[in-house]
Amino acid sequence: MAGVTCQEGDENQNQKNATNPSECDDSNKEEKNNRKVNEPQSNGQVSETETVEDEQTHTDEKTKEKTPETTEEPKDKNVVFVQDVGFTIKIQPPGTDPFELQVSSMELVQELHQVLMDREDTCHRTCFSIQLDGTVLDKFCELKTIENLKEGSLVKVVEDPYTMREARHHLRHIRDLLKSVDPSDAYNGEEFFSLSFLNTVTAGDIMTDKKRGKPDSVDCTPPDYIMPDSKDRPLLPLHPGLKDQWGPKCIKVLTYSGWNPPPAHRKLKGDLMYLYVVTLEDKKYHITASPMGFFVNQSTEDEFNFKPASPKHLAHALVDLLCQISPAFKRNFASLLKKRTQKHPFERVATPYQVYSWIAPHLDHCVDYMRASDAFANRIGYEEQIPGQTRDWNEELQTTRELPRQTLPERLIRERAIFKSHSDFVSAAIKGAMAVIDGNVMPINPGEESKMQMFIWSNIFFSLGFDVKDHYKEFGGDAAAYTAPASDLLGVRAYANLDPEGLYTLGTVLVDYRGYRVTAQSIIPGILEREQEQSVVYGSVDFGKTIVTCQTYEDLLKKTAAQLKIKPHKVLNSEDEEITLLSSVDCKGIIGNDKRYYILDLLRTFPADINFLPGAANEIEFNPELKKLGFPLQHKHNLVCLRQELMEAFLEQKYIEFIQIAAYEFQQLRQKKQDKKDDKDKTDEDLKSIERISKIMNDDDSSSQLIEPHKIIQALDPDGQSEETTKNIISKAAKKVGSRSEAGFDVRFNPDVFQPIVRHANPEEWIYECLGRRSKERQELNQRSI
Repeated sequence: MAGVTCQEGDENQNQKNATNPSECDDSNKEEKNNRKVNEPQSNGQVSETETVEDEQTHTDEKTKEKTPETTEEPKDKNVVFVQDVGFTIKIQPPGTDPFELQVSSMELVQELHQVLMDREDTCHRTCFSIQLDGTVLDKFCELKTIENLKEGSLVKVVEDPYTMREARHHLRHIRDLLKSVDPSDAYNGEEFFSLSFLNTVTAGDIMTDKKRGKPDSVDCTPPDYIMPDSKDRPLLPLHPGLKDQWGPKCIKVLTYSGWNPPPAHRKLKGDLMYLYVVTLEDKKYHITASPMGFFVNQSTEDEFNFKPASPKHLAHALVDLLCQISPAFKRNFASLLKKRTQKHPFERVATPYQVYSWIAPHLDHCVDYMRASDAFANRIGYEEQIPGQTRDWNEELQTTRELPRQTLPERLIRERAIFKSHSDFVSAAIKGAMAVIDGNVMPINPGEESKMQMFIWSNIFFSLGFDVKDHYKEFGGDAAAYTAPASDLLGVRAYANLDPEGLYTLGTVLVDYRGYRVTAQSIIPGILEREQEQSVVYGSVDFGKTIVTCQTYEDLLKKTAAQLKIKPHKVLNSEDEEITLLSSVDCKGIIGNDKRYYILDLLRTFPADINFLPGAANEIEFNPELKKLGFPLQHKHNLVCLRQELMEAFLEQKYIEFIQIAAYEFQQLRQKKQDKKDDKDKTDEDLKSIERISKIMNDDDSSSQLIEPHKIIQALDPDGQSEETTKNIISKAAKKVGSRSEAGFDVRFNPDVFQPIVRHANPEEWIYECLGRRSKERQELNQRSI
């Protein structure tokens, strides 16, 4: 039995090795037992990796015997040993020969279903169960929990009776197979289809181990459109292999019949629905879907006849029936599957998080009756969610973030749950936003103007990107209101990436559809039952006139402010009272009925870009070179903010300057003390100091956190002979780079600078908190944004 070691930070470890937290006990006793386990694999051999691990383990145990204090607690508490056994089973699909499959003891039965639906010879089956010795296996149980499942066991695939939902799902799956090598769905943004050029770019080399011979000659002549003199910059070359991606056509028409739904007496007999098929031979068939499978009936376009046609054609899978009645379908479908299997497995499965292409070419619009019926039919019959039930998106999103994350298996399970819930939420938000713009959702305030209307669909709140009640009148009107959701989304992403404990953000999706910008958000419990003014306990709801604060929010935001480099600053409310904020004044804190602390309206998480604020020229002197370029420029709105990537690059550069200044000052000090030594010794000492400082830069994420002073002192002065002098050097370097702390590097930004609605308690410190800094230095910090 192999012992697989999962350590913190090993993100490339196969996620199949993750088990439930209860199954991964990281206690010392279980670790010791797991280390001693070294049973042979299914083939009776011990792999070389296991032998090396055991030798290392024995060495570690001997070391522990020599040092008893190390046995009390492991150095890394996040080291968890997960037992994983690999063995081979045989799977017997109906009508084909059995095949062998290498599986893991920690896999789910559901993964066997996915393997069967992806294989070339079984991909057309959807309604089946997996049985072992006549017993149906639960889809959600692990293989190691199944009795009598061992090396060489025969697992049978048994066809199950169809229900209405299974029949609709089967028909949808067949349609997806027929369009699996067709990129039109991905270009048109159909559900769960995204573009992929992996197989095209690699020319199939990624899926084969065969050594291909080198071609005799390779044409390396660059195309004309990339040459400097060319004025034509086509986008079509960005889509490689577009002409070769189309697969063979298998059938002309496959859709629901006009005789649907079945009459009452035929429903009692088991008829589920009727299909209409036109083959490549121009033969027309009406097919009945029943619990036992699909068969051809005697109906025509003008007459309904439920009786089976003669000769009788019956098959459990629709593809098998079409192969019986159409030789051309059988031939082309086999060719289609071969082309499909040439793609990488990741390219064949539907993506849980869809990616849309903004440079999609204009493709030919072909007839697709299934696509037409999907556009106007109710699809709840084969959606994943349970019909008649609505998911509580906010509770689901917040609960997944509250999952335990102490050990690596717990973090893997947590990340899977977060990714799944967010992917489902984005998919539902896109559907809802399209339904809102198409007029299929009634507003919750129908008496208001259309621009001011708000909507709720599937527990998701939708609003339009218009200036409601002149909230953005001073910032650019509708242009500012259109940009505000995008800035808010960047703020939500920044806080969500920090993953703070105790502080929650709303699920937010931004959808641009038919010229409208729709913001979709999860709903805070209880927010619709009270006025917003009564709900906000931190921030302002009237653009700085009334500002409230809460000690709990201050404690939570202190951590995020340090990571996002937000400067604590004081502002004045309408009563001239000083309020300390750790975010922008627009940010709001609301305590939901679930006792969670939510933060929203994060559109000003990052400071303003004064290069596009003409009013900033009255407050600060711009560089003459910027003035020659026309800065500050007048933008269509004043909600211009610096990007987080720019701030991180700026902080990294200032951090390097800080280290260089400290190293230079220390070298100058050492040079005065060591005048009697030769230049070589001095150079060696200087290089050692620089190496020690570089090690701090590589080991610590100092660009985003405050550098601990003792680490810099230890790097500059490892002997501790001039600690006080080293502190003075660090303080001097901190002043020069604009750090708010003289003990280390801590540069922060004020998100409320140059905001006409904000009154600062200290107007002279608008831009950055630079203790004793000259205005020239502050100008330098601002001009770096260009």
